[in-house]
Amino acid sequence: MPCAESLHARGRPAFTSARLQSRDAKALDRYFPELLESLARGLPGGCVLDGEIVVVGLQGLDFDALQQRIHPAASRIERLARETPASFVAFDLIALDGKDLSSLPQQERRLLLQALLFDAALPIHLSPMTTSHALALEWLRSFEGASLDGVVAKAADGPYRQASARC
Repeated sequence: MPCAESLHARGRPAFTSARLQSRDAKALDRYFPELLESLARGLPGGCVLDGEIVVVGLQGLDFDALQQRIHPAASRIERLARETPASFVAFDLIALDGKDLSSLPQQERRLLLQALLFDAALPIHLSPMTTSHALALEWLRSFEGASLDGVVAKAADGPYRQASARC
């Protein structure tokens, strides 16, 4: 899976609302209101997605624009949500229908994630995934300069493990 310059986040649609939090459990909700609306509208309650928040600019992913979104002023957050909308790129499914899936093998969680996001509307995206070493190397070559930091490799039969380091 490609790894981007982004905010690592978990999307957690609840029964009536959604939440975004960082890897270290800091709330990101107020900074990305357009993502909260999309997650709440597009996903069932009781699911937890692991993924990245990204902003796409003219030259590819724009980490500077993403960082600008973390601001204390509500008026600026509202303006930037319109001017530089964020997307959520999901790469793992941790819970579904309130059931913890973290002990399932990655390949099973991936199939469930693909089914869940089959007809997901923008700005929710499914991260590409391959089992081909050659294709992963091609991604590294072709995405160079687009703010992708590398690729993430996971064992197909492995349980969910929260990443402790960047790509």
